[in-house]
Amino acid sequence: MKFRVDRDVLADAVAWAARSLPVRPSVPVLAGLLVEAKRDGLVLSTFDYETSARATLSADVIDEGTVLVSGRLLADITRSLPNKPVELTLDGSRVSLVCGSARFTLQTLPVDEYPSLPEMPTATGTVRSDVFAHAVAQAVTAAGRDDMLPVLTGVRIEIDGSSISLLATDRFRLSHRELEWEPNTPDVSHAALVPAKVLADTAKSLTAGTDVTIALSAGGAGEGIIGFEGASNGGVRRTTTRLLDGEFPKVRSLFPNEHLTVATLSKAELIESVKRVSLVAERNTAVQLAFDDGVLTLDAGSGDEAQASESIEAQMTGGEIVTGFNPQFLLDGLTAIDQPNVKLSFTQASKPVVMSGVAEGDDADPGFRYLLMPRRLLS
Repeated sequence: MKFRVDRDVLADAVAWAARSLPVRPSVPVLAGLLVEAKRDGLVLSTFDYETSARATLSADVIDEGTVLVSGRLLADITRSLPNKPVELTLDGSRVSLVCGSARFTLQTLPVDEYPSLPEMPTATGTVRSDVFAHAVAQAVTAAGRDDMLPVLTGVRIEIDGSSISLLATDRFRLSHRELEWEPNTPDVSHAALVPAKVLADTAKSLTAGTDVTIALSAGGAGEGIIGFEGASNGGVRRTTTRLLDGEFPKVRSLFPNEHLTVATLSKAELIESVKRVSLVAERNTAVQLAFDDGVLTLDAGSGDEAQASESIEAQMTGGEIVTGFNPQFLLDGLTAIDQPNVKLSFTQASKPVVMSGVAEGDDADPGFRYLLMPRRLLS
């Protein structure tokens, strides 16, 4: 095997494929990156039995062949190379990499022990890559991080015709994002529970092209896989991941149909106020929010400890209400909202708040909602 390729193209593709390599692989070959030199270019692949990554790129292939090398080492090397063409040659059980006056020799891993990558499911439809990446970034805000509750570490993707819904919860908060897409079949209906970290990394990494293709298998939740594909640097990048097993909680009913108190505030002012007041909030204590007569008063701290209080204007409908929230969870939701103003909708103090964005002079549903459970206030 022998090929020449542009340094930037190779480094970018290797870094992308190697990003999903396991930190502690169950078998040594899973730390490898598979390099296939074919007549029409290169294919770089990684797979850990759960998530696969496959990148194609243009190269001047002199001799076809396949080799498996340490993915993280190759990523470190290609990232540090000078801006000159790279030549890679397989010589027996070792790989020679030359770039300008820089020369590296790498030991190969046994190709015949490397697992076969899963096939990409049949394409279900396409969505604009930038819209998808932003929607996923909003949705994963509420995803759980406790591996003891694996179902809650996922994002539920619900496809219904031309609409996609993304749902995530960690039991204390809930995010819901809706977006439009182009399905291959008008009446398509699918649901999948995708690991939140894989989904976030994948969506963010596929923004170089205009669109992302989503391919969802028809198998059961625990057995099926989902695939994502997008264009980049003249090639194609593809990720597949196994769906999470288990029943995602029926969370849509948590959003109330009516609200007794609704407050609209400047998002920037509220974020800054929460940040300042929460400086004196002890760990695991709430920041109090008191809404009364067009004013929101934020308080934190109690007793002989440090205390803070600040008031900002709020446009209100309904009665006064006093409640409290985890300040970091509150900031996470506010930061995920795009619009300059935010609407906080309450039923009562002991029930969750529903947060959504409000554009200037527009009260339309922005497509993203964030529900946050209240915290007990210290007396």
